[in-house]
Amino acid sequence: MHHSRLCTVVIDCQTDDLKDAASFWSRALNKRIATVDQDGDGRYAELVTEQDEPIILLQRVDHESRVHLDIETDDLDAEVARLEGLGAIRVAYVRDRWWVMQAPSGHRFCVVRPQRKTFGPHLNRWE
Repeated sequence: MHHSRLCTVVIDCQTDDLKDAASFWSRALNKRIATVDQDGDGRYAELVTEQDEPIILLQRVDHESRVHLDIETDDLDAEVARLEGLGAIRVAYVRDRWWVMQAPSGHRFCVVRPQRKTFGPHLNRWE
């Protein structure tokens, strides 16, 4: 049996530079900025969150600004299949690392591998 949980709130920002967006969301959510350039390509900024909170990630995007969720799992194939059984559809497999999916409601979300070192028992985890 695989395990999954809500892991990240991703704030998609249609911008050329995430610094201003990171500054706003840092102040709005009362969270310090961990980094304004997580991978060195200017696409991701992260706010500091506690281990029992979802990660808050800002992502530079070309599409309209919006928010999406990431579900992390210890078995990507099993979780994607489970979600398909609930009516979600696969949209794209990105960088050979995660699935972009679409809920029956039209909302996009991602299914990703574990993002933090601690993926063990947690209140926000399901089977």
